[in-house]
Amino acid sequence: MRPWFPSAFRALAALSALSAVDGYFYHFQVECRYSSEDLKDVEYIERRIFNKLQDMMYNSTLNKYFGYSENGVYNADIWNKDESALAGAHSNLDGYCKPNAELYFKNILYHTVEPTVKVKTVKASSERHTTKLQCSAYDFYPEGIKLKWLRNGQEVKDGVTATEELYDGDWYHQIHSYLEFTPQSGETIECQVEHSSLKQPKTYKWDPSVPEGTRNKVIIGTSGLVLGLVLSIAGFVYYKKKSTGRILVPSS
Repeated sequence: MRPWFPSAFRALAALSALSAVDGYFYHFQVECRYSSEDLKDVEYIERRIFNKLQDMMYNSTLNKYFGYSENGVYNADIWNKDESALAGAHSNLDGYCKPNAELYFKNILYHTVEPTVKVKTVKASSERHTTKLQCSAYDFYPEGIKLKWLRNGQEVKDGVTATEELYDGDWYHQIHSYLEFTPQSGETIECQVEHSSLKQPKTYKWDPSVPEGTRNKVIIGTSGLVLGLVLSIAGFVYYKKKSTGRILVPSS
């Protein structure tokens, strides 16, 4: 799954600086613009803004400064005649834009985290069906995930509802899908997950052998039984050790 560019250009804000002296505000801003990963059309833009009005701009494609005020036109004319000034500005194309764009693609746009998926039984909310399943995908990045329910390998659409992708506030997302149905003997129910972090869709099978609530009770009961057995053995060993070192004295 490749990233989708929402507009003709994807702009990467590179640098912004603001200074104020005696009520005058000067804003300096540079941008890197590109529309594809190969960066063949990357463009460096430099803007100089005085009191919220653009005074001058440099464009790497034309390798030229443009003035938008009397002062801007004056300075642009001087800098366009200065080959070292033009070369310095144009060097930001390879020295700043391309390296940062590559980092953006590698660490943000193409960075993926595989979801943690759980399939469990929940309380049915409809009288029409006896069983309701929940398939939850947690902690995945980026957004853009698809959950499908499969019944004996075939997609099920009837009785399926889902939440929207929920943003966790820490770069990660979660989503929940529900299936209400009436189980039949011998069938298989699976939740299929498609995400950019997966080379191919993964399926997660529902195990109807033990209901969720019963499974938890069995785990707790088994843990208690094991703990009781360990304590009993420990008590018996302690008693035997105490008995071995005891000397019996006959009573008169």
